[in-house]
This record gives sequence, structure tokens and C-alpha cells, in this order.
Amino acid sequence: MTSRGTIRTVGALACTAMLATAMGSAQQAQAPATPATPAGQAPPAAVSRFPDLAGMWNGGTRARPMNSEHFPWTKTNFPVLNERGQAYMKAFDEAVAPKYDCVPSSSPAIQYDPYYMQLVQWPDRIVMRYEKDDQTRTIWLDGRKPTIHDYSLQGFSAGRYDGNALIVDTDHFLFDITGFDDYNGIPSSTLKKVTERYWKENGELKLTLTLEDPLFLREPASYTTRWLAAAPGYQIEPWECDPESSRAPIKMMVPRYK
Repeated sequence: MTSRGTIRTVGALACTAMLATAMGSAQQAQAPATPATPAGQAPPAAVSRFPDLAGMWNGGTRARPMNSEHFPWTKTNFPVLNERGQAYMKAFDEAVAPKYDCVPSSSPAIQYDPYYMQLVQWPDRIVMRYEKDDQTRTIWLDGRKPTIHDYSLQGFSAGRYDGNALIVDTDHFLFDITGFDDYNGIPSSTLKKVTERYWKENGELKLTLTLEDPLFLREPASYTTRWLAAAPGYQIEPWECDPESSRAPIKMMVPRYK
């Protein structure tokens, strides 16, 4: 015969086991959202599941030509503008460029700007931190979808791995008068979509970027670029933009409109 004390003991042990199992399941479910690995390092257990692209990357002039009216857009890949895009480009006045008010660059310009970029990989997201304008992008890998509240200068990015490559799709951009680049005067709209393909080759991080924006472009535009591995121990420099100093060059410009 089993005593009541024995029943209580068995019941308590069973409850304890169930609670431990539930707590373990909860901890496993929460683990990806609260990584304990130091910043800048990918979790060791996750590295084997996807290509290791993490690191500090040098996008300076040693890696590629300085961005200008010829790079990364040249005669062979310059965007084919529709009439609206041509009209905006023709009417553009350098003095109204948001960069003179310390407004950061966005895609597709910020990827080509000649500065460093840090890429950190987690199981549920990738974080890209740009030295230029001190911008940070989060690329979600967990399947989440954007909402109406996710429109921003850098848009909403969702990523996936394809073999040895990372594919990033970004939309939900705000209208930007210099959203295509900050030197040709081509804007971008809320219809802008950017697709990025990253992969490593011979120790370099490479990117092919493709841009679509039916409000201003007749067809997609694309460029390919690279980053070199940064010197060991390099840390991203702070980007301190003072609006008053930033607008100083406008005083020396020949005004286009009066």
C-alpha cells in the first residue's frame, strides 16, 4: 500500500521535473534573442550553419575607387531614369542636399561610401554598423514582416542565406531627395527596393547591389563592390556631424536658384 506521504513526494517530484522541463524550453526559446557572445563575434555554435561573413571591413579607397559621378555608376551601369527622374535630376540644387544638415546616407549610397563597416552575425539577425554617418542596420533572419511603422531612412531589411551568400531584401524606405546618391541629384521614393548579395572571396567581402524604384527608374540598376579585411584591432571611428559646420560649404556655392 502506498502512503499519502509517498504520494505527495512523488507528486512533488513530478511537478519539479515538469517545471524544470518548462524552464529549459523557455530558456532555449529565448536564447537567440539574448545572445551572450561579445559584440563583434559570431556565436560558435551558429558559425557552422551559415557562411562566416562577420568582421571589420575596410571600404576605403584601397578597396575601390572613391564614389563620384563616375563610381559606382559609370556609363555601363548608370541608371536608366524615366521622365520624372530626369526632371528631378535636372532641377536638383546642391544646396538642398540633406547631407548638409547631417542627414545620413541610405541605400544604395551608404554601402559604397569609402569608410569601414562592421558585420556581426547572430542566429536571428545580422547587424551592420557603418562608420559613415554612424549608421546601424539590422537584417532580420527570423521571418518577421514589416509593418506600417517600419518606414525609415534605412528601410526594413530581411535576410536569408543562399549557399555561401547572404541575400538581403530591403524596402519601406522614406522619400529621399538624394536617396539614390548624394552627388548626381537622383531621388528615391517609398517604392524603392534594394537587394544585396554578400559573399566572401579570397579573404574579401563582396557585394552586388540591385536597386529598383519604378517612380524614378525605367529598369533596375546594379553595381558590384568589395571590402578588404581591416587591420587587426581596428575600431570604428566616431562620426560627429555638426549641422552648423556641415552647412558651411553652401556659402561658397554658386546659387542655382534665386
